[in-house]
Amino acid sequence: MDYQAQAEIDRATRNRAIRHRAQVRAWLWVVVVALFALVLVGGATRLTESGLSITEWKPIHGIVPPLSDAEWQEEFALYQQIPQYSELNSDMTLEGFKTIFWWEWAHRVIARSIGILFALPLAFFWLTGRIERRLKLPLVGILALGGLQGFIGWWMVSSGLTERTEVSQYRLATHLVMACLIFSSCLWILRGLTPHRGDAPPTRHSYLVAALIAGLAFLQIYLGALVAGLDAGLSYNTWPLMDGALIPSDLFIQVPAWLNLFENPKTVQFVHRCGAYLLLAVVIGHMIASLRLAPRSTYARQATVLAVLVVVQAAIGITTLLLQVPILWGVAHQGGALIVLGFAIAHWRALVGEYPLETAVALRR
Repeated sequence: MDYQAQAEIDRATRNRAIRHRAQVRAWLWVVVVALFALVLVGGATRLTESGLSITEWKPIHGIVPPLSDAEWQEEFALYQQIPQYSELNSDMTLEGFKTIFWWEWAHRVIARSIGILFALPLAFFWLTGRIERRLKLPLVGILALGGLQGFIGWWMVSSGLTERTEVSQYRLATHLVMACLIFSSCLWILRGLTPHRGDAPPTRHSYLVAALIAGLAFLQIYLGALVAGLDAGLSYNTWPLMDGALIPSDLFIQVPAWLNLFENPKTVQFVHRCGAYLLLAVVIGHMIASLRLAPRSTYARQATVLAVLVVVQAAIGITTLLLQVPILWGVAHQGGALIVLGFAIAHWRALVGEYPLETAVALRR
């Protein structure tokens, strides 16, 4: 085969690889948006205390809601058997139960729909050769995490069906962090398939700072889940002072001391505040360094946007606290956390670099 013919084949192969990447990116964007919506609905489910309204785990049949008065009464009777009803909601009517039921039902249906939204296109792209070899195992891993997440969701709900009036804060935090891990994994691959600009990073170690920022964002989400699980945001609703002091007393009143970090509402809220201050300081430092070392680069602009997002998220968090966690502000705060995490992941991935297209082309020959 002569050189010109081979060049035409290589060009066609490269164009096909670029086209396939665009298709995979579009699919992953849809998944990411759906995951974002799922987390928002999950936050609303928690804030409306709706998570225990469905007391059974029916992965297949559970997608069909009650269709008659008798079926509604049956679901309500199951809810009346758990401590949340007897201790907190004994005056609830059937209409009130329907309100909390629909939140939890919507959360479960969206989660199952995302499983289909991920699995079916993955099978199609795989069978038609649109998935690059290096991405096959990570994508299957994300699918497996999604299946595990379904089990974690029920594990979380089951913790509130017998002895508690709410779910365990440990299991709630695990459930939310797993959702964020799936969300971040999709974004990592998506960003790796996106063409990058040729700007040089501010330093050759800038990606490590970006990784630190992403890690701190993850930690803040975990701490926020503990705050939500303990209803810690419903007390100490002042800022910048907490219980009348910058560093409140009785932070380690429980024994052993480390238990306060997970089960003392005051300590958990204080640590969450400190985590926010630390994240803000790191992103502002990263922004200043990026603007000084690479003032006109894409990375400097990204660092600036990330700092602005964290400032806005901090403002939303403070407002949510001062207003004693109204539902809309609480959901906005959770959504803001996911936006900060997503942008931090994308910024980190940009500093690491995209998947080389040349390798993808070679793997198709």
